[in-house]
Amino acid sequence: MTDAPKKGWFSRLTEGLSRSSKQMTEQVVATFVKEPLSDKALEQLEEHLLESDLGPAATDRIVERFRDLRFGAGADEREVKEALAEAVAAELINHQARYEPLGGEKPFVTLFVGVNGSGKTTTLGKIAADLTGQGAKVMIVACDTFRAAAREQLKVWADRAGATFESRRDGADPAGLAFDAYTRARAEGFDVVLIDTAGRLQNKSALMDELLKIVRVLKKIDPDAPHETLLVLDATVGRNALEQEKIFGRTAYVSGVVMTKLDGTARGGVLVPVAQASDAPIKLIGVGEGVDDLQPFDARAFSRSLVGLED
Repeated sequence: MTDAPKKGWFSRLTEGLSRSSKQMTEQVVATFVKEPLSDKALEQLEEHLLESDLGPAATDRIVERFRDLRFGAGADEREVKEALAEAVAAELINHQARYEPLGGEKPFVTLFVGVNGSGKTTTLGKIAADLTGQGAKVMIVACDTFRAAAREQLKVWADRAGATFESRRDGADPAGLAFDAYTRARAEGFDVVLIDTAGRLQNKSALMDELLKIVRVLKKIDPDAPHETLLVLDATVGRNALEQEKIFGRTAYVSGVVMTKLDGTARGGVLVPVAQASDAPIKLIGVGEGVDDLQPFDARAFSRSLVGLED
């Protein structure tokens, strides 16, 4: 994605996370504005954070951080929100990184993995539109050859973005398609290759075998390919996202995480335990359907939006 967030991104992020911020911060603020710090208040803080899916480890550290702050009876709403934002940011700051497909290896191959319905295809399409908008020559490869609807959706995004589209008939070998597409991209001077994959979890071993086969054939062309593997997770599934991270993250050589649909959940805090459980950093987050609603992950901006603070 582009280096600088688009104008108004912080406002869209804050608005998108409003359900999460309302649930978490109203209760937390009320707890600490009403009375001085007490064991009862800290217990309530712990309860509110756990309800927001921040996870037990991060919750324990945030509670201890609040214990050290020693709010007095005169604490105001802004002060409590600022403290909570800093505490959440501290949990995430070491789990952020950038997705940078331009300026290095060419063509830069990105493999997209995740369960069906996670927003994987839409995320790929948004990235394609952003890259072609920067003048990049982009190829989209539809390696979910078992779902015609997935290919059709991806073709719409390719047409919208002005990207080249590669696909095969129903049931075709995904690895063979990936190999042929990457070979063509190298020969024709493409900047970026974006490869969509299947996300069926009914048979986890078959899914992983398929993904690993794609990786193996790409490495026959370039030992460093794919240059990025992005795991796309849906925030609305809450802590189920952690299970998905386990399934993909430790088998599919994931190098970055994308968290989508943060505007559709009241538990946006789930990004915290996902980030801490993953060996890969959070690289992108999405809060809407527009191309500009997918942006680089910034721990501090996310944390401030999560607690309802304006920029």
